[in-house]
Amino acid sequence: MFMIRWLWKNMKGDRGIYCAALCMTVISQAMYIISPYLTQQIIDTFLVGEEAAENLRTGVDRLIFMLVMMVGFTLLRCVIQYSSNMCYEHASQGIIYRVRKILFDNIEKQDAPFYDRHRTGDIMTVVTGDLEMVRHSIAWIIKTTLECIVLFSATMIYFFTIDWLMALCMLILTPVILLITRGFKRVVGPFYVDLREKLSDMNTRAEENISGNRVVKAFAREDTEIERFDKTNKAYNEANKKAAFTWLKFFPGLEITAQSLSVVCLLFGGIFVALGRLTFGEYAAFSGLIWTLSNPMRTLGNIINDYQRFTASANKIIELYYGKPFIVEREDAEEVEGRIKGRVEFRNVSFSYGNTQVLHDVSFTAEPGETIAIMGATGSGKTTLIDLIPRIYDVSGGQVLVDGHDVRMMKLKQLRGSIGIATQDVLLYSDTIEGNISFGNIDLPQEEVEKYAKAADADGFIRKTSDGYDTIIGERGVGLSGGQKQRISLARALAVKPSILILDDTTSAVDLETEKNIQDALGKLDFPCTKIMIAQRISTACRADKIIVLRNGTIAECGTHEELIQLDGYYREVYDLQK
Repeated sequence: MFMIRWLWKNMKGDRGIYCAALCMTVISQAMYIISPYLTQQIIDTFLVGEEAAENLRTGVDRLIFMLVMMVGFTLLRCVIQYSSNMCYEHASQGIIYRVRKILFDNIEKQDAPFYDRHRTGDIMTVVTGDLEMVRHSIAWIIKTTLECIVLFSATMIYFFTIDWLMALCMLILTPVILLITRGFKRVVGPFYVDLREKLSDMNTRAEENISGNRVVKAFAREDTEIERFDKTNKAYNEANKKAAFTWLKFFPGLEITAQSLSVVCLLFGGIFVALGRLTFGEYAAFSGLIWTLSNPMRTLGNIINDYQRFTASANKIIELYYGKPFIVEREDAEEVEGRIKGRVEFRNVSFSYGNTQVLHDVSFTAEPGETIAIMGATGSGKTTLIDLIPRIYDVSGGQVLVDGHDVRMMKLKQLRGSIGIATQDVLLYSDTIEGNISFGNIDLPQEEVEKYAKAADADGFIRKTSDGYDTIIGERGVGLSGGQKQRISLARALAVKPSILILDDTTSAVDLETEKNIQDALGKLDFPCTKIMIAQRISTACRADKIIVLRNGTIAECGTHEELIQLDGYYREVYDLQK
């Protein structure tokens, strides 16, 4: 019932048209009784009755009228059924549009831990294949279930109006059908849950190999990755066959039982006609409507089959639909007046991924306009530390403050809108170079785009591309070098004129001359900005007002370039290696 209520909730805007479709389904299925009823009247009145010859001679007009009625009602039923199908399709397309929009909105608002828990392939399966199953349930499963119920019920009511004993004989096999379908539902359910997981695994494997194709080629791993994908593909194939073959095991029982209705009708109908309990016309009505009983019985297995698929898909959709991020804006969040000045303070900050502690008791302050360089060995917690400022993650202990305000008490849009971030692992969109640079401010004038591209030392190579700033960048920046992507990323961060600029080893892929040009430009920005950068090169760190060295999640060294090279520590080791 929860899933039905969930579907109804998301059908807002199409409920009227869907209810109309349901009503038309009831009417069209009930109309199947009309032709057999008229056939019964024609046979008993004009063909086999004692006065059939006289009725045929004197009542030709009535016979023609009944025949015309049969044709007319058949055409009317087809029109109603076609109209209902159009309404079902309209409503089902409407609901998946709304649900997909809500899912994407929810995915966009999720925090980093969400993406740590969910694979990309699993999310893609939800917003594509699983949603299509929801559409199928509305346009086919519910529709077909109602058709079967109405058709079966209308037929049995009609049968009981003709002869109650013959009607009971036609119901004699119903308990057998119910037992078979109940057993099928109990067995097949877990198979579709497993099938859904195997599909997600296959999609994840495909997505990883498509996005990482250059890495696969670089290591000549095509054959290995083909083999690994084939393994997941085979697992999905086996799960699919297991579910399908389970249905095929039960299908003969359903089919034989449904076909046995013809034998029941022939046997008991023949006896009752011979005894005079039924007329030939009434027997013809029973015989002509056997399919209205056997067809729902056959279809019942397909309905259960698809319903189990729908349940497995809907559970995944609902999990994502109602999923809430852990990092949210508090109701009592503060709106900081004016432009953020850029004072950043870490006060006894600790952070853990699950049971693994990454940062412990980290404290330092970056005054407005200062440049802070963060260094340390791989895994020392550098990236995690800067992720705490825009609340990509939240601290486990202590506080991160911006202009004296705990970031957890600030408006998220204001906080993140005041921070420009350029990462080492650059993500560029399939858009123009100008569109990528102005991503954080879509109304940025062309001259501003060019100004920040120059500040990132990107203007030169941009103008050499085929269409300059209008050049379309391939997916994830395909066609650009690592250094070029980093410079566009830096220009994108500068274009929002941030109060706090976070650079995660942004110049690691550029040459020393380009790095010098970028550092010179960063020192001459036309807006106040506090810069916090992760650095691996001494040439980058030496210009900072303060250098912080992390070791095992704690501050091991802190000072200026001149102060730290006097110490026998990590910074001096790196300095000696790079000088």
